Amino acid sequence: MTEANRRSKTITEGVARAPNRSMYYAMGYEPSDFSKPMIGVANGHSTITPCNSGLQKLADAAVDALKAAGANPQTFGTPTISDGMAMGTEGMKYSLVSREVIADCVETCVGGQWMDGVLVIGGCDKNMPGGMMGMLRANVPAIYVYGGTILPGRYKGQDLNIVSVFEAVGQFSAGKMSEEDFCQIERRAIPGSGSCGGMYTANTMSSAFEALGMSLPFASTMANVETSIVEHTKQAARVLVEAVKCDLKPRDIVTRKSIENAVAVIMATGGSTNAVLHFLAIAHAAGVEWTIDDFERVRRKVPVLCDLKPSGRYLAIDLHHAGGIPALMKQMLEAGLLHGDCITITGKTVAENLADVPELSPTQDVIRPLGKPMYAEGHLAILRGNLSPEGCVAKITGLKNPVITGPARVFDDEQSALAAIMAKRILAGDVMVLRYLGPKGGPGMPEMLAPTGALIGQGLGESVGLVTDGRFSGGTWGMVVGHVAPEAFEGGTIALVREGDTITIDAHRLLLQLNVDDAELARRRAAWVKPQPRYTRGVLAKFAFNASSASAGAVLDRFE
Repeated sequence: MTEANRRSKTITEGVARAPNRSMYYAMGYEPSDFSKPMIGVANGHSTITPCNSGLQKLADAAVDALKAAGANPQTFGTPTISDGMAMGTEGMKYSLVSREVIADCVETCVGGQWMDGVLVIGGCDKNMPGGMMGMLRANVPAIYVYGGTILPGRYKGQDLNIVSVFEAVGQFSAGKMSEEDFCQIERRAIPGSGSCGGMYTANTMSSAFEALGMSLPFASTMANVETSIVEHTKQAARVLVEAVKCDLKPRDIVTRKSIENAVAVIMATGGSTNAVLHFLAIAHAAGVEWTIDDFERVRRKVPVLCDLKPSGRYLAIDLHHAGGIPALMKQMLEAGLLHGDCITITGKTVAENLADVPELSPTQDVIRPLGKPMYAEGHLAILRGNLSPEGCVAKITGLKNPVITGPARVFDDEQSALAAIMAKRILAGDVMVLRYLGPKGGPGMPEMLAPTGALIGQGLGESVGLVTDGRFSGGTWGMVVGHVAPEAFEGGTIALVREGDTITIDAHRLLLQLNVDDAELARRRAAWVKPQPRYTRGVLAKFAFNASSASAGAVLDRFE
């Protein structure tokens, strides 16, 4: 290109962008600002839920730090749905939908406003995968800032959290708890801002993002109400500005090896079943080959090392005080369970980030040594069989014997299943089947914490199986199998189960089997009629129409 042509092109671009600059001048920009990187701050603050009610101070800190580092922050909002509040209601159908809406918000704002980078701040369960998917789609330098965990509630000398309330419902209905104790637990379980305190979905995903390399070390287990999280957010903003200068993008960081690191940490911490669904979606957004069978491959080589709720004793804040995810990862790296050469948002490798992390203190027992794990293998098992040929997810920790064969108790919605539990019509040895609750059938694949919490509260957590094409809360434990695929709405075998059929759940053999012969199943399949969609307009209808199978992450943009 000649000098004259180059000068002409510059003038033409300048004229074309003049209206754009005028809009910025209206917000107080000066000519010198246009040479600075434009950094988005995706702020999930809301007063909908305590998970997100403490995020504004972090967004403010990020804005101040970005300005001080020579960048122009541009704030925009992302929505949230509180899983804890929506659980057991029609609103729960919007939870997984919100993951896609959040991803779309991040991608749309970053792309539409040609941002040079983005810092995403979130708290509740779907904020994390939604934000990460949006960051990966946009693929400009990015960092995730977790809003922090909640501190425990307290009653009669016991720590409380959100799952305490759901289990109290079952105890109260079974006559095992007084009304006074029930009301006090309800009022005291959530003492302030922050995400649900156990290794439930929010803390599982934040821990995984730290292992993935998309958050700073020690980021994932801080408490929202502690002052250190504000300085951490400022540091994240400064690191992001450096990543913009180096053009270090999310898809440079999120690779097959780094996803394997994240899944290894999920197994080691005893994390949520939802992580399977979300990391399938994250891998899809990153363009990384990762299947449901990869979780089983990682599970078999990674022990459960952390004694964390829901099946253990401690909360995420206890893990933080014991050394956090870096202390866990250092032990795993030394044992050959992590890829130390993966690059992270700091510009350093995993091994370089962990080099100066102190050894585990002998006085803590939240993180177990490799020689004394909670369980020798990971807890999220992928089961298959004629009831779920595409695979499903079972959480097998905390159970004395993860095997059951029993009569099917069949429900086509969550509410009737919960009513049967509360009326004490579910007996030890039964296998509950909750169906038409998958990505398309629900729609939105709602979580089943209300039924599972009620079962545990009634003392049936280990003696009653529960199989569903829906999901489970990260706070769920027991003889539960979710994400059954193909789902009932698509004619999966789960749609053909009849009351009284026997079902086998066998985590040892990785088996989910409906004990009905093939000929009978073929007759039932021929007679099955696909239900009409529950919604024909709006966001739930759009989700139901576009959602992939749970075995592929229930994403909306899988068109191949």
